[in-house]
Amino acid sequence: MTMNHHKIVELEEGWDFMQKGIAKLKRILEGLPESHFSSEEYMMLYTTIYNMCTQKPPHDYSQALYEKYGDAFEEYISSTVLPSLREKHDEYMLRELVKRWANHKIMVRWLSRFFNYLDRYFIARRSLAPLNEVGLTRFREQVYQEVKGKVRDAVITLIDQEREGEQIDRSLLKHVLDIFVEIGMGQMECYEEDFEDNMLKDSSSYYSRKASNWIVEDSCPDYMLKAEECLKKEKDRVSHYLHSSSEQKLVEKVQNELLVVYGTQLLEKEHSGCHALLRDDKVEDISRMYRLFCKIPKGLDPVANIFKQHVTAEGTALVQQAEDAASNKAESSVGSQEQVFVRKVIELHDKYMAYVTDCFGNHSLFHKALKEAFEVFCNKQVSGCSSAELLASFCDNILKKGGSEKLTDEAIEDTLDKVVKLLAYISDKDLFAEFYRKKLSRRLLFDKSANDDHERLILTKLKQQCGGQFTSKMEGMVMDLTLARENQNHFEEYLKNNASANPGIDLTVTVLTTGFWPSYKSSDLGLPAEMVKCVEIFKEFYETKTKHRKLTWIYSLGTCNINGKFEPKTIELIVGTYQAAALVLFNASDRLSYSEIKTQLNLADEDLVRLLQSLSCAKYRILNKEPNTKAVTPNDSFEFNSKFTDRMRRIRIPLPPVDERKKVVEDVDKDRRYAIDASIVRIMKSRKVLGHQQLVMECVEQLSRMFKPDFKAIKKRIEDLITRDYLERDKENPNLYRYLA
Repeated sequence: MTMNHHKIVELEEGWDFMQKGIAKLKRILEGLPESHFSSEEYMMLYTTIYNMCTQKPPHDYSQALYEKYGDAFEEYISSTVLPSLREKHDEYMLRELVKRWANHKIMVRWLSRFFNYLDRYFIARRSLAPLNEVGLTRFREQVYQEVKGKVRDAVITLIDQEREGEQIDRSLLKHVLDIFVEIGMGQMECYEEDFEDNMLKDSSSYYSRKASNWIVEDSCPDYMLKAEECLKKEKDRVSHYLHSSSEQKLVEKVQNELLVVYGTQLLEKEHSGCHALLRDDKVEDISRMYRLFCKIPKGLDPVANIFKQHVTAEGTALVQQAEDAASNKAESSVGSQEQVFVRKVIELHDKYMAYVTDCFGNHSLFHKALKEAFEVFCNKQVSGCSSAELLASFCDNILKKGGSEKLTDEAIEDTLDKVVKLLAYISDKDLFAEFYRKKLSRRLLFDKSANDDHERLILTKLKQQCGGQFTSKMEGMVMDLTLARENQNHFEEYLKNNASANPGIDLTVTVLTTGFWPSYKSSDLGLPAEMVKCVEIFKEFYETKTKHRKLTWIYSLGTCNINGKFEPKTIELIVGTYQAAALVLFNASDRLSYSEIKTQLNLADEDLVRLLQSLSCAKYRILNKEPNTKAVTPNDSFEFNSKFTDRMRRIRIPLPPVDERKKVVEDVDKDRRYAIDASIVRIMKSRKVLGHQQLVMECVEQLSRMFKPDFKAIKKRIEDLITRDYLERDKENPNLYRYLA
């Protein structure tokens, strides 16, 4: 058995052979006429390296070949690559670099194949840099380090040319910038430090120059159009040739120069800034402003602030208009002026809510600005009325029969919805509730309500907005009316079935629950005999239903239809119970003095003066008064005016209206005192010990859903609770309160 001994390949001999292969590769790369490597040639080159690395020492030339592999690149770069780059400039130099880098990568790929055996064994054992890395590192150290400054400047020049509208070779820039990325071999430092930092600085100064001209020359809308276009183009630039990691940084630089530096100046431009755009309803420009500034940290704050100022100014102007109109018009039309004012506020809210949703992308900052603006002017007094009262009157006008607003069902629902939204901005919600309840009671009791469904609908909306406690009494009132109708039906059946129970006149009684309804003045009216009989019969009927409820008669809310037999003709008079009782007295006497009427009716002076005024001094003079003056005094006497006539067969004689505003406000103030007391006790019960400031703040927070409590009022209530032994002051610290169980 014989051993086949390979001939030892010496280093010089082997390397000479390798040099020929490398020379051929260089000629191919240079584009000289040269055939491609055949498989035999490739195998021969690979085998040469293999043999030289697998010979026994001292003929193992692995280390020497590893070094010569690096030298081959070095020699090629020095002799060919660098001279060709040094003789070219600008765009030509960039093209040459792209070509040289592509060739270099091919050279690395082929040589690392020839020297592959080194990669597999020698390098792995010695923990040396892989062949591919050695090849790329040579280019980085020799070529990239020398030309990077010139390349960067050339690229930035081309980018600026493109910004000025010139056509440039984008694919060339893409290839050049890929070199910055690839040369980092997985790291981005080369791209960032050698190119990106300078490119960002240049972009900043470029846009700084542009912005300083535009801010002087252009209107706000034109400036924003340019800014939006620039940002779009920069993003486009990134997608075509810059690395994607540059997008955020580049956009931030451009935004900073165009929008942050000149932001205030831009928004406050005199004839075209944010105020002017809002004033002229430039919806598209406002949307663009939002799009541009929403990308900047805190960029929307000044926009929202201007929006708030603008809405506040518009709302305050509406309040002023309403004030002026009220002072210019006669008293009779004040009601309609208030309706117009609320309608305009609703329109204003619709308009700017559309801005918030459409132009400002429903951003919470603008919802807040709108809310704060409306809170400013929705809590102002308008010709002596609070907004709470105006809103309640507005609802009353929509919901009552014969109101001035003639609307379809859908329009009514829509309007009620908007009124409830406006209520959110009003701080005295309890005042609205009380006025609304007062007006609701009149609609229900005098059958003035146009549609029960609408009454229930607004209560549902109010309940959603303000909670169940807010509407519980009002819902009780609506329910009471339904029960009262049933009760009346039962009463009519009772009268049919009991022949002895005959009131002699038609009688309708509405039984209400005291707790739900506003408080009414009940007086012990001296009723005529006919009416006394009615009351007694109803009492008997009611006692068959329940023994545990006490009936209190509110005659001030009653109405009567009575026939007045005048000489010209008989006229049916629709009057209040008080008026009817007074008129029936004249069946027995032709002439009565003020004091006689007072004694028989048992009424207070203020009520008596009102009813006698309505019958003797107003439009319909059913009674003649002596002396014939405009005002009723205790020395007057009255007699039935038998000569009275009117073209109508039926007339309504109203009582002079009473201003209920004062009473409503007093009632609300009383309720507020109870609410503050309850809130303080609740807080102290859970906390046991609390400082004055903290107690006041927590109390305000708890109550602010219904009204804005006055600090002085809270302090007064605390003092009151201390005297009533609910709380005590700490002996050492008078600002500290303790709860007394």
